Amino acid sequence: MDVDKIARIFGQIAVNAAVPIMIFFNSDGETRRKNDGSPVTDADLASERLILRSLAVELPDIPVVSEEAASEGVFPKVHERFILVDPLDGTREFARRRTEFAVNIGLIDHGIAIAGAIYAPALGKLWIGGQNAFAINIEPGAALSGAQDFRKISTRLSPVEALKAVASRSHPDLLTGEFLNRLSIENRVSAGSSLKFCLVAEGQADIYPRFGPTMEWDVAAGDAILRAAGGLMVAGNGSPFQYGKTGFHTGPFVALGDPSLIHKIF
Repeated sequence: MDVDKIARIFGQIAVNAAVPIMIFFNSDGETRRKNDGSPVTDADLASERLILRSLAVELPDIPVVSEEAASEGVFPKVHERFILVDPLDGTREFARRRTEFAVNIGLIDHGIAIAGAIYAPALGKLWIGGQNAFAINIEPGAALSGAQDFRKISTRLSPVEALKAVASRSHPDLLTGEFLNRLSIENRVSAGSSLKFCLVAEGQADIYPRFGPTMEWDVAAGDAILRAAGGLMVAGNGSPFQYGKTGFHTGPFVALGDPSLIHKIF
């Protein structure tokens, strides 16, 4: 598969899905609660509809697991290859009119994230990853083919005694804090949604651990971009991370910019 081509397809779809998202962002939309207690807005649903229609045209043979459909019990049969979609990651940030929300689309093959796109509409910034990883400045609805600012990104080598960590702003948890307290962290940065992966992929942070509850559609795109940039995501005990688990729950994970850290942390 041409994973760079697929990453670009995902990127364009995410940029297009941002158009209805931003319409709702700039209006007085209502935030409701799903059965699991998590928030959902009309922007989530509008984005998902556009993404699913687009994927059905561009990649019709690959099943898609998407957050809002899954919350209604709609799970297609998946095998070795499937797509994970979070149509609006960071709904809490979105509802609070913060800018750290994103569209996530990732491709899984034999349990590994191999292509992905994350688009932050309010920031006008897109990250894509396949064989290579790029950051692109692009406005909602614009054509990716016409974007001028393609910047190849990569992770950085990590100083073990002075790590920079990024953690969740809206979902802090005790186990993540305990994990970080065991390391030599020089600086901690809080960020919303999947943009935490992008900070590590761009070499602006070294480690992103998450031991609280998360779903696979929250992380697949970021994982793919991180891998393309030279990083690695592992399970919370340092073992290889695999997708397609029961219920699509991630379990604890740690995203590393420098893969060699795995031998120094676990």
